[in-house]
Amino acid sequence: MARLRMIRHAPALHGGALAGRRDVGADLGNGAALAALRTRLGAAERVISSPAQRCVQTTAALFPDISFAQDPRLWEQDFGAWEGVPFEALPDLGPLSRTELAAHRPPGGESFADLCARVWPALQEIAAGGDAVIIAHAGVIRAGLAQAVATLPAGLAFEIAPLSVTELRLIAGHGWSIAHVNWCAP
Repeated sequence: MARLRMIRHAPALHGGALAGRRDVGADLGNGAALAALRTRLGAAERVISSPAQRCVQTTAALFPDISFAQDPRLWEQDFGAWEGVPFEALPDLGPLSRTELAAHRPPGGESFADLCARVWPALQEIAAGGDAVIIAHAGVIRAGLAQAVATLPAGLAFEIAPLSVTELRLIAGHGWSIAHVNWCAP
């Protein structure tokens, strides 16, 4: 069994605008939450981060004494022309079903289905190497959950809070299971 503990980066310093592939820093000001999460995680043998600045900063804050790898397949969804657009100016996708939303591709960007196609092989490869802690984005964690429940649109049903832990397990011969979702420090 391989255990993947997936952590969403600390709150993004996005300035009120969409930041999928837009590289913004992390707000690491909540030292109590970082300390509680560090305590909960304990020692980590293998740590892998998205190359995004907000993920690298969160990883360094959680594991200051560990050398960690970066995997470009763990980047957030590319929202194309919507990157940097203020949240209130983004189109309303509320009328779309989850299936339609998973297939929707912003102009010049990728859909959630595209994100899953990129992330799923990465998670399989990481799990093949044994237990790991992954610091990434909400979309990447949702992709992992979609893989575990074996339905792509279901991944979009999960809310993923900053600095939360979602644990997936790959059990040989049985596939993926979800140990817990969205655990946040008190």
